[in-house]
Amino acid sequence: MNILVTAGNTQTPVDRVRCITNIFSGRTGAQVASRAFERGHTVTLLTSHPEVLDAIATTRERGAPYWRVRAYRTFDDLDALMRAEITTGGYDAVIHAAAVSDYHVAGVFTHRDGQFEDATAGKVKSSHPELWLKLTPAPKLIDKVRADWGFAGKLVKFKLEVGVSPAELEVIAERSRVHSRADLMVANTLEGMYDWALIGAAPGGYQHVARAELAVRLLTALEVISPSTNRV
Repeated sequence: MNILVTAGNTQTPVDRVRCITNIFSGRTGAQVASRAFERGHTVTLLTSHPEVLDAIATTRERGAPYWRVRAYRTFDDLDALMRAEITTGGYDAVIHAAAVSDYHVAGVFTHRDGQFEDATAGKVKSSHPELWLKLTPAPKLIDKVRADWGFAGKLVKFKLEVGVSPAELEVIAERSRVHSRADLMVANTLEGMYDWALIGAAPGGYQHVARAELAVRLLTALEVISPSTNRV
């Protein structure tokens, strides 16, 4: 297969030198991409942390045109890269593992005498006694894959939840998979993300897999449902 993998976090700028982001390094997505390449697939990896690849060994020499890495930094960078790749890349599968920002920064404000005042600047001053950020919901890139970018291949979605049981996670995961029209879901919890994950889809249900086996188990499941698979 020709596979596109996204990995890493996105930055949401507050000003030209500050940003909001999250804790994720893109290691899981990089492992999936690397294992997919080892299994004979053509892989393009979009990642905010290409340096993570240095710690992931492969058994085959990586090289174009069968292996490509493109770096991004911000939400808008990833949005543009995914749109360009998905609409022109001829992919059989998209594995969207990137931890994408849920909100955009719509303004920076100070608050005094009951009024908000715009404090937006190239570099917001550090002398303000307090700052208020206005955040607005960002579009879900996973939901653009089919609805906006017309992708008809196999789609894998990742989801992280906090403070839920495995049974609750499975219900949430399946609802989310259906909403995004994904073929497979990988779901885990913040508390258990280094130990286990759920992989699957109804009606066959979800499998509880060890974290160390995630990349191989996901790719095996994807190959089973992909008629275009041609292992070499």
